[in-house]
Amino acid sequence: MIKKKLNISDIKNKKFKNPLIVLTAYTAPLAEILDKYCDIILVGDSVGMVLHGMKNTSNVTLDMMIMHAKAVKSRVKNTIVVVDMPINTYENNQSKALSNAKKIMRETNCDAVKVEGGLKIYKTVEMLVKNKIPVMGHIGLLPQSVKKESDYRAKGRDLENYNNIIRDAIALQEAGVFSVVIECVIKELADKINRIINIPTIGIGASDTCDGQVLVTADILGITKKVPKFVKVYDQLNTRIENNIKKYVRDLKLKKFPSKNNYY
Repeated sequence: MIKKKLNISDIKNKKFKNPLIVLTAYTAPLAEILDKYCDIILVGDSVGMVLHGMKNTSNVTLDMMIMHAKAVKSRVKNTIVVVDMPINTYENNQSKALSNAKKIMRETNCDAVKVEGGLKIYKTVEMLVKNKIPVMGHIGLLPQSVKKESDYRAKGRDLENYNNIIRDAIALQEAGVFSVVIECVIKELADKINRIINIPTIGIGASDTCDGQVLVTADILGITKKVPKFVKVYDQLNTRIENNIKKYVRDLKLKKFPSKNNYY
């Protein structure tokens, strides 16, 4: 069966319906596979850690995101492609945010951008939406704001933080986002947000009641060495890849490769 081509309206209308399936991709071959199964492919700034060996997202650039998004979009036919706006490209200057968002949309032909934050970026999100740039929100744990390792912890455990995240969710809805990622918050809070707002929620370490779930594909495939609690690992590709490299090396040493079938 051929999968139906999706658009932003389709996503926005999936509240409380079939779960939204969201995974990350940064390369064309992986995007081609995910296009058969996902509702949304996220070109996340997690590319910095997964592919470039960075410790966090702070050194991911706009050009880097555009390069990977172009690769992904080149193989996607039926899935919404959302691109993370990296740190320092939208938070402090609305004019800069609009210029950068337009650049991403124009050069990658993606369907939407994603930004982190709530009330602090309300006006920026509202401005982007008014300029016909679809925006996905992101609340709870904000990786771009992490300063130290201890910041990677569940959010919403204290009352002030709990209420601030709710306000962030409502603000983003009012600003016009078509969906919102809720990352690493306590289940009670994610459940409450899911009831309060009428746009789809996409959980990552949040709650099973969210309208969808997103994970970093490299994490679930066992490519990354250390994964958070909220990840379910379905394979150990690192081990399998290494085993096949060993076979290749052995074949070379034993003069089994190349054979007459492998050259002209």
